[in-house]
Amino acid sequence: MSSRVGKVLAVDDNEDILIALQIMLKQHGMVVQTEKNPNRIPELLQEDIYDVILLDMNFSKDVISGQEGYDWLNRILEIDPEAVVIFITAYGDVEKAVKAVKAGAVDFVLKPWQNEKLLATLSSAIKLRKTRLEASNLRLKQQELSASLDQPFHDFVGNSPAMNELFETINKVAKTDASVLILGENGTGKELVARALHRNSRRNNDVFISVDMGAISETLFESELFGHVRGAFTDAKKDRPGRFEIANGGTLFLDEIGNLSLPMQAKILTVIEKQQVIRVGSNKQHPVDVRLICATNMPIHKMVTEQRFRQDLLYRINTVEISIPPLRERIEDIKPLAEFFLEKFQKKYKKEIIAISPLALKKLECYTWPGNIRELQHALERAVIMSESKQLQPNDFILTSKECEEEEIGFESLNLEDVEIKIIRKVLKKHHGNITQAAKELGLTRTSLYRRLEKYGL
Repeated sequence: MSSRVGKVLAVDDNEDILIALQIMLKQHGMVVQTEKNPNRIPELLQEDIYDVILLDMNFSKDVISGQEGYDWLNRILEIDPEAVVIFITAYGDVEKAVKAVKAGAVDFVLKPWQNEKLLATLSSAIKLRKTRLEASNLRLKQQELSASLDQPFHDFVGNSPAMNELFETINKVAKTDASVLILGENGTGKELVARALHRNSRRNNDVFISVDMGAISETLFESELFGHVRGAFTDAKKDRPGRFEIANGGTLFLDEIGNLSLPMQAKILTVIEKQQVIRVGSNKQHPVDVRLICATNMPIHKMVTEQRFRQDLLYRINTVEISIPPLRERIEDIKPLAEFFLEKFQKKYKKEIIAISPLALKKLECYTWPGNIRELQHALERAVIMSESKQLQPNDFILTSKECEEEEIGFESLNLEDVEIKIIRKVLKKHHGNITQAAKELGLTRTSLYRRLEKYGL
């Protein structure tokens, strides 16, 4: 028997059967509740929790069909979807056994039973109940976590045209099972995009498994991705599923896929094409059903041309391609992002910092952010930790590369028209040619800006 004490509900209209079950199971450390009247099942399930329900197939309606047992099984599973039910009957046959299992029972026991066989069946059923409850709790935790993270795109902050286009693409693609390749520099939020795709997909109740391909050595690649069996190599103490199997039914995110060697690429391609994996040290095929999302910061199309990345694999992983723009190309998102991180870190570190000064914000907007959003986040965290005032100032931010103060005053000519042309060009570039936003920053109406563009031939 399992070390876990099981609680069993036995429902049968034969009192002798119930007495026999109670005596035998109590001798083996189980807690047993017996009931002759099946109509009390809903009440009993509301009052207590049972690891296993032993259910007679035949009560008053029909002595041999077992239909009443099937009806009560359906009712039990409506009340507790994780319930473990074992049918017990004196009129069992193979056909009824198959129907019972298809209906949701986990096993089928014939009267008179063999004590050892019944005990073994109950032991397995108790373990199954525990596994079901753990899986159910895990699903609930994941749902709660997803709900708290996704409003609707957790940590996706910004109203720039580029970000709005990204949100729209995610909404379109998420509902499909299409494979997605996410391209972007380090720190742009590729994994956030992958998680958003998963949370907004039909697979959102299943797992999201993330694998950093750049962190897996070639020697451990197959074991990590495809699993291994006991004895496959020196440290293989037991069978272990790989990431593909663990992600079965859910989403598998392969980050930095551009780092894979050509032999590793070939093995990934085989799994994608066959939709099955073979664990290291085994010949058995394990079918897998995963939604594949990949990401890289490398020039993967150029790598195909240079024969460093397989073209057939690229076709398989980029049914849809999503490019995330670097932060320097969406300057208008720096302010909302900085304010988002400020709120997050002032709560975390219990600091009474309420704002970022205009000059500090100007400094952030002038910076090129080679580390993108990740660097901005770290900069805000450090500033919040080190600052002793209620408003972050420029000297609270220590940035690693040259800022833009020199560019602000670096006019080759002080002729007013030359200065105006240079400023207009700079602001238009900053806003990607958006006339409304450029005019607003310049303090002009759209009409006035259009007149200047026409005047200067811009």
